Amino acid sequence: MNTVIAFIVIFGSLVFFHELGHFIFAKRAGILCREFAIGFGPKIFAHKKGETVYTIRLLPLGGYVRMAGEDPEMTELKAGQRIGVIFNKDGEAVNLIINGRDRFKEARVIEVEKADLEHNLSIQGYEEGEEELKTFPVHREAMLTEDHISTQIAPYDRQFSSKTLSQRAIAIFAGPLFNFILAFVVFTVLAMIQGMPTNEPVLGEVIKGGAAIEAGLKEGDEVVAINDNKMSSWEEIVLLIQKSPGEKLLFTVDRDGEQLKIPVIPSTEKAEGETFGRIGVYSPFDHSILGSFLYGAKEVYSWAKLILELLGTLLTGQFSIDMLSGPVGIYVSTDTVAQSGVLNLAKWAGVLSINLGIMNLLPLPALDGGRLVFFLYEAVRGKPVDRQMEGVVHFIGFALLMLLMIVVTWNDIQRFFLQ
Repeated sequence: MNTVIAFIVIFGSLVFFHELGHFIFAKRAGILCREFAIGFGPKIFAHKKGETVYTIRLLPLGGYVRMAGEDPEMTELKAGQRIGVIFNKDGEAVNLIINGRDRFKEARVIEVEKADLEHNLSIQGYEEGEEELKTFPVHREAMLTEDHISTQIAPYDRQFSSKTLSQRAIAIFAGPLFNFILAFVVFTVLAMIQGMPTNEPVLGEVIKGGAAIEAGLKEGDEVVAINDNKMSSWEEIVLLIQKSPGEKLLFTVDRDGEQLKIPVIPSTEKAEGETFGRIGVYSPFDHSILGSFLYGAKEVYSWAKLILELLGTLLTGQFSIDMLSGPVGIYVSTDTVAQSGVLNLAKWAGVLSINLGIMNLLPLPALDGGRLVFFLYEAVRGKPVDRQMEGVVHFIGFALLMLLMIVVTWNDIQRFFLQ
């Protein structure tokens, strides 16, 4: 049960921050965001605040921000259609009722002759009992009610397609960007809590029962020299100790401004047929804020580089598709990492966040990277790709991705549960 909770929290957090990136920059561009969803499938929670419905859905395997103009969610008003209309005190239509108008006593019945809910924001028609053709202004935030569900209309300037190329590109790129930012924050906070190993010639934690503590060495001692050989790094200290099992080493250390000479005899250890010395001291750790920020950036870069290299081996055939992991594989790995503690679980979340960011930037249809490719093509061509054609490409891409997900998930099930 703890693993299930950890998996849902981690995966939900990654998806939340990814979609939050899209959401924030879409809102900044003035795009109407109809829904902010975590998961797919049936709703298990919904709350509307402002013009956005925030939902949690049954399958926690992704999420989305539904932006106006990105899907055919609006019903088109046609000539001859009879609708109910509620007006505000300024005479603007604030609710257009497609059916079930009997529930709205204050609604006036209008037979539509022509309607424009994107540009002119008006309806031309005949009010019930009258023969004069009138034009009725529609409020910018008017609702369209059908089958007891109300949806806010979206004037063209609130739609995704109306925005500049740079605004649209940023709104799409912001999702993966927020995954990298989340990973950076996670690694930075972990560094502040745990500290970062440094290469300074200073002793870290001294282990009980080790040769160092028995000889009198203490955490924080700065190693000036060993056997009169100056030490400038932790790496030099380790190499000398490992090469001297059972031999007497004279440590010259600086402790609170006082230099001390302390003899230490490293214990003899064996591993994989090799013999080496050990005195029982961990490397020094840096807990500074600046060092934590630098460590966070370095970790993001290192993991991103590693993931890209693995993707490169997949393209060159050195990495089999059978070695890919889907949700089941991630769940099993999460279970393993969870057993090693909360901090390691947090680091795992950071790695997954980087992975999610990179995967979404791949230039494949239905992914953020695929959409950015279309924007690049638009920038070069000077005009956007036909929306219908782009929609078909993304639909096909999405279907292929779902097929890949099924294959990978089945491989995971065979690997972890059927062997």
